[in-house]
Amino acid sequence: MQYLSISDDVQLGKDVKLSKFINLYGCYIGDNTKIGAFVEIQKNVRVGNNCKIQSHTFICEGVVIEDNVFVGHNVTFINDKYPRAVNPEGELQSEEDWEVVPTLVKKGASIGSSVTILCNVTIGENAIVGAGSVVTRDVPPDSIVAGNPARIVRKAEFLEKI
Repeated sequence: MQYLSISDDVQLGKDVKLSKFINLYGCYIGDNTKIGAFVEIQKNVRVGNNCKIQSHTFICEGVVIEDNVFVGHNVTFINDKYPRAVNPEGELQSEEDWEVVPTLVKKGASIGSSVTILCNVTIGENAIVGAGSVVTRDVPPDSIVAGNPARIVRKAEFLEKI
């Protein structure tokens, strides 16, 4: 597959659809999931079944995305609360110098374009995160959040459960 960078340790489910110009390594992608162009998914990420990951999205180590989740264009996940380039000795940091902080996106959630999701949060089942939001804390299930920082706008009671 030309213009794909998929390492040998990637696990792809059945009927996964991959666009060109993607970078996948050490991750699991569930059945019938679609990955758009210019997406990077790092090691130890799990993406569930029937998900749609739009173009220019970055999913870092420590993220779990359950089934039926929509991730819009240009979404960025964060996995380090206090990122630094160097350790106390002044050397470039390695994996031993910091700890991955996890993030969980529950079943049926939808994340709008250009959202940034800080680490150590859970986005609840069937929640919607409005475009351009910055998620700094947990998003309750069946709610709509928006803004910087993302705040509850209303419950998503009118939506069909996925």
